[in-house]
Amino acid sequence: MPKVSIRQVCEYLESIAPRALQESYDNAGLLVGDPEAPVEGVLVCLDSTEAVVEEARERGCNLIVAHHPILFRGLKSLTGRTYVERTVMRALKADIAIYAIHTNLDNVLHQGVNARMAERLGLLDTRILAPKGGLLRLSVQVEGGTARALEDALREALPTHHLPSQPSFVSIGVAGAEARSRLEWTFPEVWRGAVEAVLHERGLSDWTLHALAQENPHFGSGLLGRLPEPLSETDFLALLKERMLTGCIRHTALRGKAVHTVALCGGSGSFLLPRARAAHADAFVTADFKYHEFFDAEDRILIADIGHFESEQFTMHLLQELISGKFPNFAAHLTKVNTNPVHYFP
Repeated sequence: MPKVSIRQVCEYLESIAPRALQESYDNAGLLVGDPEAPVEGVLVCLDSTEAVVEEARERGCNLIVAHHPILFRGLKSLTGRTYVERTVMRALKADIAIYAIHTNLDNVLHQGVNARMAERLGLLDTRILAPKGGLLRLSVQVEGGTARALEDALREALPTHHLPSQPSFVSIGVAGAEARSRLEWTFPEVWRGAVEAVLHERGLSDWTLHALAQENPHFGSGLLGRLPEPLSETDFLALLKERMLTGCIRHTALRGKAVHTVALCGGSGSFLLPRARAAHADAFVTADFKYHEFFDAEDRILIADIGHFESEQFTMHLLQELISGKFPNFAAHLTKVNTNPVHYFP
């Protein structure tokens, strides 16, 4: 069976969660290692730590796929002074690559962090809570014989399973002996640069891009869905504790109202509270709420803070399933290291 390179694994994951979707502050992607090195094994984790790197070495894995980037800011030295420096140094010494798939995985509707949370809670009819970006409509005229080649080039450049439409071709007559066609395609605006690059590479000049008056429903922050049946607030919190394997839930005062519509966001999601309220959600499940932010519920919604690690822990299972399903050439393992830095005194 042919070897798979680290680059191929990264490209596959980014076909599901394109890096163009990451937030401006983020640093997703391959952070440590040679992209052309063959993959011997993958270790999936939420956080890259010294213990995780050592585990990867012991289990024969030369690629760590993490949710959180170990490198957020530039390193000015590698002396082992901080856990970040020590982790990177240990990975380099062991020839282990580290790849992070962070807010880009947060910002996809399907096969993302929030989708996995919604599955755990059994939510139905899920949709993005805060859509990210809009849609563009491409219209380009080409010689009839080159239309399919252009379509193939665009499909190769874009993760087409995220596109809201299939391309359409319209015959617009004959120029000399050569028929001409117009290709039209709708795509997310985050890929404008990639589309324009394909058009320029093929020497095309007769094309236009129009912004559509609609949001992109496939990308964005948070998720909104509904429970199969309404639950009391206490029953909902009990369900949340059981399904998300959390020993502690911080929440606002119970309002004595049923919970049916649920908004959620893996990780730090307090910025989405106005969206959750505007969507008339009965509960908002997320993490990292500050003391004064709980007041912003204003008795209109139940805030349930289940913890950062707890909200994202099942992302590891998602990534393992994706990698194992795509690449039978090597094993993808879940880390045995509990990287949650927060502990609770019972």
